[in-house]
Amino acid sequence: MLENIKQGRPSLGVTLHLQDPTICELVSLMGFDAVWLDLEHHNHSVETAASLMRAARINHTDVIARPGKGEFMRMSRMLEVGANGIMYPRCDSAAEAREVVKWAKYAPMGARGFDGSGADANFLLTPMKEYIRHSNANTFVIIQVEEPQALSQADEILAIPGVDMLMLGPADYSVITGIPGEFGHASLKEAVEKVAQAAKRVGKHWATTSGSLEQAKQFIGMGASLVFHGCDLVFVKQGLDALRTSAASQLGVKFKTEYSTGKSYLETL
Repeated sequence: MLENIKQGRPSLGVTLHLQDPTICELVSLMGFDAVWLDLEHHNHSVETAASLMRAARINHTDVIARPGKGEFMRMSRMLEVGANGIMYPRCDSAAEAREVVKWAKYAPMGARGFDGSGADANFLLTPMKEYIRHSNANTFVIIQVEEPQALSQADEILAIPGVDMLMLGPADYSVITGIPGEFGHASLKEAVEKVAQAAKRVGKHWATTSGSLEQAKQFIGMGASLVFHGCDLVFVKQGLDALRTSAASQLGVKFKTEYSTGKSYLETL
């Protein structure tokens, strides 16, 4: 993924919530650039995440792990078990972004503690100096801004050495600004534009989610380097929705459960 970005090519990732390593392995074998594992909102343990990351490495798919806000020690363990990058949520300031880099990078870039016996160092097979050099060069940091006061500091956050990308958190941003789930709202479009412009001014990259391939194309046209499109739960739900609709119309099947057939918020991000 980093190679794509360095060469000016956009990267495509998917979000995986289901805790079966088979899905991570399949996504990797299919050639996707990145997998986003969300340990902020879902009940993965670091041990479970390690198994998922191991599966994703089969075809060198990069894993971006998201801890909770302030979970710096847990963040370091995510890197030790194989995450290639960190997506840090709810960042409020450049000072907080600097703290993220401190825990993600070794000296002289940061102050991350060294272990060297995990997947990140090939289980003791990589010499210490070589590993530290490689880790500092290849561990990437994505900072998420999710409210207006944080967005107003986008330039300062991106300017922190070691911060590679900025990303808007559209769901929380919509809730905090009083327009929950209105992802087509003008203020959300403006927020995405501010992220894109900040990245351009500072000379860094930005990442985003997309609700459609048309939207993904638009964001790439605006300069997005990394797009996360869809997640496993959405893909499964969409497949089951299509089956229900077809079965009802073609087979006359009546289902015992009714629910809204409109798109969920995860399908419109």
